[in-house]
Amino acid sequence: MTSQPPAARERHERWTEQQIVVRQVTHIQASWTEQARGEPGAFTLQLILDNGVTEYVLRPTATDLQVLLQLFQQSGTAMFDTNRKVLMFSDVAIKTGG
Repeated sequence: MTSQPPAARERHERWTEQQIVVRQVTHIQASWTEQARGEPGAFTLQLILDNGVTEYVLRPTATDLQVLLQLFQQSGTAMFDTNRKVLMFSDVAIKTGG
């Protein structure tokens, strides 16, 4: 059995990586940027996916950022669909009435 030449193997690996559309959020970095003195700023939330394989930057409102950070705290795992741009949280505790 012959092995693939390095260039073909690299192309195949790149193609395989591109086929993965749902990735685990392994780290996040929140930042705030001043737009103009005395004016409201802008938040960004950088999603580091699969330990740095790729990343994606969100620009949430302040209200959305609060909710997102709470979900990250409460969730066991977060996944990001890179095609549909959907952030999904798992293992979020649901309070039941009673």
